Amino acid sequence: MTTATAPLPAPAPVWARRAAHAIALCAVPSGLWRIAMASGVHVGYSDQVLRDVFDIPGWGIAYVVGLTVLAELAALFPLLLVSDRWRPLRPRVLAPLAWTASGVLVVVALWQLVVAFTVESQTYMSSGTAQTVWGFAFAPLFAIPALMTAVTWSYTKRHRARGRA
Repeated sequence: MTTATAPLPAPAPVWARRAAHAIALCAVPSGLWRIAMASGVHVGYSDQVLRDVFDIPGWGIAYVVGLTVLAELAALFPLLLVSDRWRPLRPRVLAPLAWTASGVLVVVALWQLVVAFTVESQTYMSSGTAQTVWGFAFAPLFAIPALMTAVTWSYTKRHRARGRA
C-alpha cells in the first residue's frame, strides 16, 4: 500500500543559505554594543547620559538587553526559510509571514537612519570617535532588509514551484 505525499520543495540555493546566515551575523555587532552599554562599558555616552536618558543602571538595562535578545531572535528567523530540517509552520503561513517581516525590516532600517542622523541622538555621544564606533556597530543592520527580501523571494519561489508540480 503506497501513500501519496506532496513533493518536497527544492533545497534552498547556496546564496540564500549564505544570505540567511549573513542576516544572523549582521545583528551581532549592534547587539554586542548594546550589551556593553548595559554592562556599564563606556560606549561613547557619559555616565550622566546613561543615567538620565537610558536609565542605566536601572530599568534601562532590562530594556537594552531585552531589545538585544529580540533583535538576535529576529535575525535567526531567516534560517527557518532555508532549513530543510525543522519547519514549525506550513509554507502557506510562513511565506506571508516572511514577506511581512521583510516589509517591517525595510521600515525599521529607514527608522534607524532617521534616528542616526537626528541632532538629538548625535549630541549624546561624547566624541566623534564614539560616533564612528557606533556607526560601524550599527551599519550591518542596513544590509538586513535587502538580504531578508532575497531569502524570502527564494523561499516563495521554491514553494510556489512545488505547488505547481
